[in-house]
Amino acid sequence: MPEFGRVRSTLDAFVRASRTPGLQYVAVDSSAILFEQHDGFADLAARRPMLAGTTQMAYSMSKTITAAAVLQLVERGRVGLDDSVARYLDWQPYGNRPTVRQLLAHMSGAPNPLPLRWVHPAAAHAAFDERSALLDVLRAHPRLAFAPGAKYAYSNIGYWLLGGIVARASEQPFTTYVEANVLRPLDLGPQEIGYTVADRAQHATGYLEKYSLINLAKSWLIDPALVGDYAGRWLQIRDHYPNGPAFGGLVATAGAFARFVQDQLRAHSRLFGDATRALLNEPQRTTSGRSVPMTLGWHIGEVGGARYFFKEGGGGGFHSLMRLYPDRRIGTVVMTNATGSKIARLLDAVDRALPQAG
Repeated sequence: MPEFGRVRSTLDAFVRASRTPGLQYVAVDSSAILFEQHDGFADLAARRPMLAGTTQMAYSMSKTITAAAVLQLVERGRVGLDDSVARYLDWQPYGNRPTVRQLLAHMSGAPNPLPLRWVHPAAAHAAFDERSALLDVLRAHPRLAFAPGAKYAYSNIGYWLLGGIVARASEQPFTTYVEANVLRPLDLGPQEIGYTVADRAQHATGYLEKYSLINLAKSWLIDPALVGDYAGRWLQIRDHYPNGPAFGGLVATAGAFARFVQDQLRAHSRLFGDATRALLNEPQRTTSGRSVPMTLGWHIGEVGGARYFFKEGGGGGFHSLMRLYPDRRIGTVVMTNATGSKIARLLDAVDRALPQAG
């Protein structure tokens, strides 16, 4: 594909310059994969290559999938967008003021302490008690940071609570609902995306840059049990899961997230009706009428005059980003196994080189 030569060379250069051990990139329109590339290593010590089917930790990119699940339940009459959170979670400390809509748009006032330690080793996952972990966080942060609706401020706690709302309204575990109602309708299997690693041999190892501020401060920021060995200029982060799947728990390939983006580009989504998809894409406003760079699940950005919706995810050893360009009718996803990789700049460069969908 000669028209994608610049995209390919830019991605190659990013890996060759040791900006990340490995990388996956996918660009789609509503009906096809326009371009796909995987490069570098999924595991440096084993010299295992990064492949299209290699899974990686998505972290906060999971939030848009959580938002889709909430909006499905709104469409089905199980959740009200302007309902109080307390209607579904009477045990949370923030009272009747925040609404479901405000949680989705990061305008609830729920605080956002640093979440890097809100993880547990993969080996402890079977016995992990998510409810207890969330209650511990809420006890430590029991007060709203501002009046709900007054402004936009990112909150992992807010999306963790949304997971509880999905579970309460659907009467099943959050992960079970999402897998059955969001992932499977897109023909995505557990080998491609889910809330646990389906096959360790097909999962990437996450890395932290040796020469980075996070590495210098890792003893305060990262559980020492998760810190592995150095491989050249990269420090291995051992396998783990976020404590709250709703705010950051998905494990996936870039191709799996591209399937979700592609569904949002179609004339009609498989996940919900046109009116509900319009809700997902609708820019939000504060109670005073000021616009915020957020929809009910996407952040809003612009590059080269092209507006896009996006969601980024980063944490211990991985960094990812997906974008949907509604006017260009294309979407892109990049996933890397390096905490600090500059993927926003990378997408700014490569996405501009993509031809507009026909």
